[in-house]
Amino acid sequence: MAQTTRQYLKHFDWVMLLLLVLISAMALTNLYSASLTSGEAGAASLFYKQLFFFTVGLGVICVIHLFEYQFIAKLGWILYVLVLLLLVYTRLFVDSIAGSQRWIDLGFFNLQPSEPAKLILILVLTSYYAKGAVVLGGYRLRDLIVPITLTILPFVLIFIQPDLGTALIVAIVFVSITLFVRLRWSTLAILSSFAMGCIFVGWQFLLKPYQRKRIETFLNPEADPANHGYQILQSKIAVGSGKLFGKGFLEGTQGHLHFLPERHTDFAFAVWGEEWGFAGALFFLSCYFFMLVWGIHVAMSARDRFGSILAFGCVALIFWQAVINLFMIMGFLPVVGVPLPLFSYGGSSLLTNMVAIGLLMNVRMRSSMTAYKAHSV
Repeated sequence: MAQTTRQYLKHFDWVMLLLLVLISAMALTNLYSASLTSGEAGAASLFYKQLFFFTVGLGVICVIHLFEYQFIAKLGWILYVLVLLLLVYTRLFVDSIAGSQRWIDLGFFNLQPSEPAKLILILVLTSYYAKGAVVLGGYRLRDLIVPITLTILPFVLIFIQPDLGTALIVAIVFVSITLFVRLRWSTLAILSSFAMGCIFVGWQFLLKPYQRKRIETFLNPEADPANHGYQILQSKIAVGSGKLFGKGFLEGTQGHLHFLPERHTDFAFAVWGEEWGFAGALFFLSCYFFMLVWGIHVAMSARDRFGSILAFGCVALIFWQAVINLFMIMGFLPVVGVPLPLFSYGGSSLLTNMVAIGLLMNVRMRSSMTAYKAHSV
């Protein structure tokens, strides 16, 4: 037992843990500032709730290290069925909040099933791609029937909540993993054409009026500055007003004076940019970038194809959420309600992304242990 513990500690991914703690510390600092003077009922407790979720997340990461990542991924099929049932339940029986049916009230915790659905999809896609033999020349279209079906089911259930942002992440994660395992050029051309057709049909017939208005506002936010363009304009003002070194901790005006909407969740980074300026934003983004680069290193150095696909999927999940959120804040993308992983407030989102980090750390540790044993022989 003691020897096993020493082995775990020796090969533990301390680099990823350090980056996780550093980014989470900045996130909690930012949330404290955003919630302290918000004046909303229960706002002061947001900081302590997020701190609790972070602590739980660390415990979950420790538990993940006790098992082989192949075993955890095998549980993905059971979890996949469970999360589909939760998404159906959410659609049929959960009351609408702000026009969306996304959260299941568990009493002590509001569960958003669409958040773990993204990670669970990665588990089942990894199991499918890693289990089958590598197709010479890349996957054909008929080889993708199963993974496409696995993706379409949660995509549709999340899209009709409606939650366009999370549905897009589900689709992008599928595309990222599928490209990683390699497609034939003919298959890629067919899927690209199909995707363009889906975008056209979605714009014409599936998007709700407010969703289409968000996209139109993104193209010209100044046309409706008091309504649909308000969020983008206030976010850009907050980030720009921080200048080089920011206004100082607890000194931000856009967030504290209620100009900036959703400052705890979707626009949390705008609060950080206002109070810590370009220097603080650069430091945060540097830590984030290094975490993602380290994750890619874990994927490339994994001991097997299974671990490589799983690690890449976890990195892709965090990367695309971060890109969409940051581009949304800076006005380069329309507002679609995608939180910044590990930074925005939200228990379901935080725990999901910390589990993804835990899986990355597990792959790194197991690969390191295997390489050490091979070198010792």
